[in-house]
Amino acid sequence: MSGAATSTGGAIGVETVGLTMRFGNFTALDDVSIKVRAGSFHALLGENGAGKSTLVKCMMGFYQATDGAVMVSDREVDVPDPKAAHALGLGMVYQHFTLVPALTAAENLVISRDDTPTVIDWGKERAALQAFMDRMPFSVPLDQPVSRLAAGEKQKLEILKQLYLGRKFLILDEPTSVLTPQEADEVLGHVRQLTEAGALSVLMISHKFREVTAFADDVSVLRRGRYVGGGKVSDLSHDDMATMMVGGQPPRRETERAGSRGEAVLKMQGVHALDRSGLAPIEIDDLTVHGGEIVGIAGVSGNGQMELMEILAGQRPVSRGEIQVSGEGFHATREEAHRHRIRFLPEEPLRNACAPRMSVTENLAFRTFDLNGAGRRFWLDRKGMKGRARDLIDGFQVKTASADSPIQTLSGGNVQRAVLARELTGEVNLLLVSNPCFGLDFSAVAAIRSRIVAARNAGAAVLLLSEDLDEILELSDRVLVMSEGRIVYETQAAEADIGVIGQHMAGHA
Repeated sequence: MSGAATSTGGAIGVETVGLTMRFGNFTALDDVSIKVRAGSFHALLGENGAGKSTLVKCMMGFYQATDGAVMVSDREVDVPDPKAAHALGLGMVYQHFTLVPALTAAENLVISRDDTPTVIDWGKERAALQAFMDRMPFSVPLDQPVSRLAAGEKQKLEILKQLYLGRKFLILDEPTSVLTPQEADEVLGHVRQLTEAGALSVLMISHKFREVTAFADDVSVLRRGRYVGGGKVSDLSHDDMATMMVGGQPPRRETERAGSRGEAVLKMQGVHALDRSGLAPIEIDDLTVHGGEIVGIAGVSGNGQMELMEILAGQRPVSRGEIQVSGEGFHATREEAHRHRIRFLPEEPLRNACAPRMSVTENLAFRTFDLNGAGRRFWLDRKGMKGRARDLIDGFQVKTASADSPIQTLSGGNVQRAVLARELTGEVNLLLVSNPCFGLDFSAVAAIRSRIVAARNAGAAVLLLSEDLDEILELSDRVLVMSEGRIVYETQAAEADIGVIGQHMAGHA
């Protein structure tokens, strides 16, 4: 291949020995030793803050470990920077794409080399690229701009780029977060083939137990910066892995259903708006959510779910159509939200549902601070605010140094718990939720999902938008699929076929 890295030999093994990383007084990694065997597919699990990212950044030379060593092919190596890691055959595929959208797949590959000539002989390069692709277990259209590729093809191209550059050890950081189930299985299946052929070793950071069980040979688990267990995946159950992650029995997921479906609460008919580009339409022909049910909307990122939530929150104008709540026209005013007992749990609540520099107490008061009570406004009753905040913090197990601490000092899971405490207190008629567990650790996820189901069991209508299909299937009574700005499929969750759902998510059905 013209100019591309061509390291000889097959897969390489990588090991960390007693790796410790301190940032001032904070120890992010504490004596961590893991071994990824040559030609193996190794999974790395852990809650947020467990040290996974710090570990792989030390392996890739982004950080210099305070103590310990990195071994490549049983030889201690110095990795002062990512360039040195690349020279050793180590590469990394990040959670978000790093490709240039306007360039073709071929152009993205060629410009990724260190030795790309100033004047490129494209005839020679294309011949070399085709020879390279012929040796790969999967392919992408080389002459298509990256912007036209599906998410699965982009992820394949990211992996192909690393192989093209001669990497023999690949770190995959949540590689399927933007893929449909079929795309995820296809990509990981191809990677698995490469490890089985002895051409590649893989270390995959993931939170999806199903993928770990289906594709990984070995697993290592980190908790609070320490290695706490692992072994052959075939010897471990999902509960075993979860227990290692949280340090005891895994949190029980309260997803039991109770009660029966009630009257229609939310109705959207013939609603039309424009997406964030201002060019593509969002068209919701018919969407109904009843009391006592969770309707989950699945879809790959960028297919209109965010705009749908903005429409319901009054943040995106509607050009036509009708939205009703409990039989009345709804225009997303604050007064209507209070009257109809509508609550919102938006994505990234610290940014979208909080005033970060204000205290936990003040943030917990936002929903009711302007309501009159006992002859005066709630926000003037500082003593009442603090008492109510203490009750909510205790009831929802919000971990904070003080109720007076700025809410931005809380962890992501505790910010989410605080917003849930505010939004789920009192009678709830309609709960609108978007990606409620994105970026949260295992125990926080279990607690938050439990609260959502409890609201449903109490009779609330719940509309859940999530890019995590496992979450949709676990929580929902009915599942809808959104693709290219429209609802394209509906099924009862109990009868859901993940293959069919995935096809609709990808727009292939």
